[in-house]
This record gives sequence, C-alpha cells and structure tokens, in this order.
Amino acid sequence: MIRHTLLLALLLAAGLHAAAQPRVIAHRGYWTAPGSAQNSIASFTKADSIGVYGSEMDVWLTGDDRLVVNHDQTIRGVGIDMARDKARLITQVVLPNGERIPTLDAYLKCAAAHPATRLILELKTLSYPREDIAVRKVVQRLKRYGLLERTDFISFSLNACIEFRKRLPEARIYYLAGDLSPQSIRRIGLTGIDYAAEVLHQHPEWVAQAHDLGLEVNVWTVDSEEEMRHFIDLGVDYITTDYPERLQALLKE
Repeated sequence: MIRHTLLLALLLAAGLHAAAQPRVIAHRGYWTAPGSAQNSIASFTKADSIGVYGSEMDVWLTGDDRLVVNHDQTIRGVGIDMARDKARLITQVVLPNGERIPTLDAYLKCAAAHPATRLILELKTLSYPREDIAVRKVVQRLKRYGLLERTDFISFSLNACIEFRKRLPEARIYYLAGDLSPQSIRRIGLTGIDYAAEVLHQHPEWVAQAHDLGLEVNVWTVDSEEEMRHFIDLGVDYITTDYPERLQALLKE
C-alpha cells in the first residue's frame, strides 16, 4: 500500500509538472518595447507592466568597486570598460532611449517599488578575487533594498555561482555556460540549468534529467514563435526572450 501511494504521488507530480506552462523572463528587461533600451530602468518597468515572471539584467563591478547595470563590457566607439573604468565615467554613457547606464542602486530602488516582478541578476565574469568582491557587494545591495528574496542569480562563472551559494544557502542560483550536465549541477548544489537554446537543442534529454533530479530549467534567448513552441513542448520551466508579449500570447492559446 505504501509503495502504491508513493508511486501514485510521483505520477501525479510528474503530470502536474508536465502540464505547467513555462514562466516568462524578459531578457535584459523588456528592451524591445518603445521607449526602452537594454538594461535600462525603463526596460524593467515595461517588463513589470506586462506581468512577466522576471526581468533579467547584467551587473558589473567597476574599476572603483561600484556596481553598474549593463551587458557589454566595453562601449563601442567610446572605449569605456565596465570592469576597469570608474562608475562616474560609465554612468555618463547615454543609452538609446535617453537614459544613462544605471548604477545597481538606482535599478534596485526602482525594482523595490514594483514588487510583482522578480529580478534575474546575472553577475558578469570577473577576475579573481574581484568576482568574490562583486558577489559580496551584490548581496549587500539586495539586502539594503529588501530584494534578496525576490532575486534569482545567474552567471557564466561557476565560481560566482558557488560564491553566491556559500553566502546564500537558500537562494535560487542557475549556471549559464552550458558545459555541465544536470548531474554535475546537482552535485554542486545549484537550483538548475539556464542554458542557451543551442545547448538544449544538442541535449534535449537534459530537461527531463534535470527535472528527475529536482532541478529547474531555463532556456535563452528564444525569440521566434517556432522556437518558443519547441521549448514549451519540451517542458522547460522558464523561457527568456526579447519579446515577452509574443511568448505570453502563445501561452494563452
């Protein structure tokens, strides 16, 4: 009887999981919306306004140990380097929508006023020991704004992921690089895999393997309806996209 009950519970859980739709993450915020720009404060508020699960952003530690939000390490045509130059210089760079590159403090202040949307915070890869310094400072800033429980952490750096885990035993932490199997991620103690679409095309079995291990799966950056349908059918937990409203419309069908 006990075995039968356990088997039934597992089957029901699997069925519920299979029926669940993936959650929508706006890649670098909803930057494709009018009046927005990648990693701008507007990109977060526009993502929040359409009811996405989360809004992703990229964080650098500057040369003078400040935290700023931007994707590329260098600014084309300007020569400014996120990891080497001072924040005062970096935050003078004007984004396509007229905003300036935001400090993490400015971004978090805005996020704190919009409690419905989770932050998907990517820490950019840095040299040692600056990466550990960045992790410590990120955690401090999130605590200051009361956003620690609303933040998922992602990184291409395995060291950064492990450092976040050391400081935050209960946090949701995902690895981005795509070179580790779900079994390896489980041994390290992370929440799941957050891999490029190309990786999961090569290893579609990793989705089921991750779920069997109690891990979650996010896929990025999925922009076409064909690809969106593919990963919905594959059963991923999250889809990161530049076109969140397109994905939302598909999920409503």
